[in-house]
Amino acid sequence: MLLGKASAEDMNLHPIKYPWAYNLYNQAVRNTWFPHEIALKEDLEDWVKMTDDEQHAVKFLMAFFNPAELIVNRSIALGIYPYLKSPECHLYLAKQMWEEANHCVSFEYVLETFPFDKEKIFDLHLTVPSMQAKEEYIMKYLRRMTEEKLDIETPEGKKDFIRNLVATNIVMEGIWFYSGFMVALSFRQRNQLRNFGSMINWVIRDESLHLQFGINLIHNILEENQVLLTEEFANEIRSIIIEGVDREVAYNKDLFPNGILGLNADYVNQYVQYVADRRLEELGLAKHYNATNPAKWMSTATDVFELVNFFEAQNTSYEVDAHSGKSSKPAGVSPAKASTQAEE
Repeated sequence: MLLGKASAEDMNLHPIKYPWAYNLYNQAVRNTWFPHEIALKEDLEDWVKMTDDEQHAVKFLMAFFNPAELIVNRSIALGIYPYLKSPECHLYLAKQMWEEANHCVSFEYVLETFPFDKEKIFDLHLTVPSMQAKEEYIMKYLRRMTEEKLDIETPEGKKDFIRNLVATNIVMEGIWFYSGFMVALSFRQRNQLRNFGSMINWVIRDESLHLQFGINLIHNILEENQVLLTEEFANEIRSIIIEGVDREVAYNKDLFPNGILGLNADYVNQYVQYVADRRLEELGLAKHYNATNPAKWMSTATDVFELVNFFEAQNTSYEVDAHSGKSSKPAGVSPAKASTQAEE
């Protein structure tokens, strides 16, 4: 079983019970990078030519991402890692925590390089109502992960673990982060901040694995705990995601109060709704927004693997081929519900 207090028997890596986690760890190791490998000098030349609204958007993104990476790290260390028995999952989470720290340092590198009023940027998340609303949402779940002890042996404790994971992994990392990534890469689409865009690509490469791990984890926990597979719980998960989208929609209106060339709040929010529909489908739930993707220029490298509907009684024990990036399911396993359209 994935959930529970680790025993002495759980300290042996072999035989590996969840090969998808071990394969994701190996892929994450191959993805290792460092922020100072990227030179930002050319981006500084772009910066002085950018409009006030363009510069505002970049600063606003930095104000969110800088503390967000540390929030995710804390949620992993105190709210996910302690409740998992699997040593291969622990290996992956250790690498993910390093990556979140590396992302935080990467954004620090940007803040140190660009002519920002850093103290003002650091304070934005404490003063802007839409950003405060996002933090209130995530802190509700973070407090339950870090300050309250879950009774992980009970159905309600297992549900709380999944609720918290949905908020931090699916909503924060899988929707809010992807919204910011799209905005950051939109500058490169217009031949601006190209090296910063390369850094964001590397962050996306990490975050796509974080998302894959989280979704795989949810699927396997629910497969091992069939008592949780109820319509009521499915609707609750849907509500957590929809509430997270509502917070992001308000935030993006502050991100783009006037809009810039080719990009405004409505465009970004349509993308947010599109990504949220993808996340719902990847969790085996029906779309809510039926939004089309306005940013088809985004790379398909951010797409996630085809996954099964966890509210159907199907076997979700599959391996991820870390070399090819494809899933390899054993014979006799029910096929996943199609979710193959490129996300970006």
